[in-house]
Amino acid sequence: MKDLDEKISSLKKFYYTENSKKTVLEKSKKTKEDRVKALREEVDTLDKVGILFQKTSKYARNYGKTLIEDFTTNSLRYIFDRDYNFEIELTERRNVSNADFYVVEEIENQTIKSKPDISRGGGIVDIVSLALRLAFLENTLPKLEGPLILDEPAKHVSEDYINDIGLFLLNFSKQRKRQIIMVTHNPHLASLSERIYRISQSDGVSQVESSNN
Repeated sequence: MKDLDEKISSLKKFYYTENSKKTVLEKSKKTKEDRVKALREEVDTLDKVGILFQKTSKYARNYGKTLIEDFTTNSLRYIFDRDYNFEIELTERRNVSNADFYVVEEIENQTIKSKPDISRGGGIVDIVSLALRLAFLENTLPKLEGPLILDEPAKHVSEDYINDIGLFLLNFSKQRKRQIIMVTHNPHLASLSERIYRISQSDGVSQVESSNN
């Protein structure tokens, strides 16, 4: 009987240990799946921008290219406080236009040029994607009215730059006179908003709490 109890106790320990490992692996899997989904969304945004360039005239392409390069460059520099340049390279093959995007930086007299969605961290990809959306929103004719809705705009950006992103969005909202509605789990980013709505859930019931900042 004692041996049986010891075996049962040993099996219980084994079960709880393995179950804990399973929980950790499931969380890790979920995190990686969310990251893959986010990257696919960013790549999809870049692809759509490329398609838009294909459908415009050469003059319009070059004019739009300059506007977008300047806006995205200024966004990167404002947030990261580094001498970044955003460049768009337009090519044409068999009457089909193609756009490639690059982030360029001068480091110790050496030019580092790479695609934001491949060679750089998620923070750069997030900001480039955000800046592209803002640039197209503001330069579309006729101009699109209404609020700008953002879902976790700085999900993969280091906490060191969260304050700069918040100030960047506040300045954009005031200068362009456009309301921004943002969903975020980052309390620091939320605290920079002019009005905050906190949503919590208890026993399956959602509760919304409004507060002025």
